[in-house]
Amino acid sequence: MHLKYESTLREPLVDGVKDYHQVTEDIISPIEGKPGKLWYVGFFISLTLLGFGAFSVFWQIYFGVGVWNLNKTIGWGWDITNFVWWVGIGHAGTLISAILLLFRQGWRTGVNRAAEAMTIFAVMCAGQFPIIHMGRVWMAFFILPYPNTRGPVWVNFNSPLLWDVFAISTYFTVSLLFWYSGLLPDFATVRDRAKTKLRKLLYGVAAFGWTGSTKHWQRHEALSLVLAGLSTPLVLSVHTIVSFDFATSVIPGWHTTIFPPYFVAGAIFSGFAMVQTLLIITRKILHLEEYITLGHMEAMNKVIVLTGSVVGCAYLTELFMAWYGANPYEFDTFFKYRAAGPLGWSYWIMMTCNVITPQVFWFRKMRRNVAVTFVMSIIVNIGMWFERFVIICTSLYRDYLPSSWSYYRPSWPEVGFYMGTFGLFFTCFFLFAKYFPVIAVAEIKAILKTSGENYKEKMEVYEEESAEKFAHDVAHAH
Repeated sequence: MHLKYESTLREPLVDGVKDYHQVTEDIISPIEGKPGKLWYVGFFISLTLLGFGAFSVFWQIYFGVGVWNLNKTIGWGWDITNFVWWVGIGHAGTLISAILLLFRQGWRTGVNRAAEAMTIFAVMCAGQFPIIHMGRVWMAFFILPYPNTRGPVWVNFNSPLLWDVFAISTYFTVSLLFWYSGLLPDFATVRDRAKTKLRKLLYGVAAFGWTGSTKHWQRHEALSLVLAGLSTPLVLSVHTIVSFDFATSVIPGWHTTIFPPYFVAGAIFSGFAMVQTLLIITRKILHLEEYITLGHMEAMNKVIVLTGSVVGCAYLTELFMAWYGANPYEFDTFFKYRAAGPLGWSYWIMMTCNVITPQVFWFRKMRRNVAVTFVMSIIVNIGMWFERFVIICTSLYRDYLPSSWSYYRPSWPEVGFYMGTFGLFFTCFFLFAKYFPVIAVAEIKAILKTSGENYKEKMEVYEEESAEKFAHDVAHAH
């Protein structure tokens, strides 16, 4: 009798000779000891950036939005570019967790925990930009639709900027729940291994009294599926709504129906690239190469080359429609002021980084090369930042009135604010890597028997023995 559980073509998702205890040791022990020198260096740099960002925000609030280089023509600049960029980065985590969970993709287990954390930190960074862009931050509560004593002063429910508030707050809440519910079994593991009373108490509170009973696992799995079902439409809707900020206006270069799918593809593209950047650093520093394997990287690089090609197709569609539509303003925006014009350099950086360079991932050797993947992940995110800059600034800097034409370059408080969000993101990520299991221990154990390297070898030996026994029994029967 020939027993086969899955295709022999699938490589193991966990390398090396591992049993359940070894998995726990490898993933939990880095958070039990003191972090290495590299962690302290990275954390200090992050805190410095965060401090500079806080100073820049204070400066802007104290002196007003006039310290930013916005003008009559360019009302949206660097900050809204960064808002859209950070929201995009926040897309891969929930996509990896929710959609791949629903499709039962085993390879998500090595990367989903860090990707979900990245989502939450990125959305935290993104949410700051529109609030600070209001200028009078103390008036921010005006955007909340609650019954008030101000008479007819209500938010405009037709505005996509208000939909943004709903979409992003919902996305953040569901992502946080999804991430935290996945952490419960691992918190319980850390609690049970804790050496000090304080550590035992804190992880015990975080674990919500998890005992690992059948009932707990049953509820945990049911909750995961419900949250995955809620998250999946959110992944598609959040960046669609961000694109409506542009698409519902009548400005040439923005007023286009291709924006929703094109923004979603771009968000997944940049999000996966950021996951690659973080995981390559994490696997190196925490020595997790056997859990975040080359197979995981290759799977993510396939998604990057797919979404990069979709984005490239969208760029060409925009150019074609600008020519075919025969609207002189639309044509000028795309061909004279984006592809050429004073800000034309940003357009060509975008095209090179997002469309041309990801094509190296058509080659298997490149998809499985760690150095190439790391460099490409950074190039993609530079390209995606420039895409948002191109959409916003090159559509605005040339108006219908040549007398109001202007050039845009950011002031130091704008750059400082952006650097500050990097500081916040990496401060949170370093703390996450220090106090939380970076990989979902329980989920790795769940796939170990079907996808672990040593289990596959055992299975092959078992199958050979079963085949020999079966042949012997048949011969003996005859």
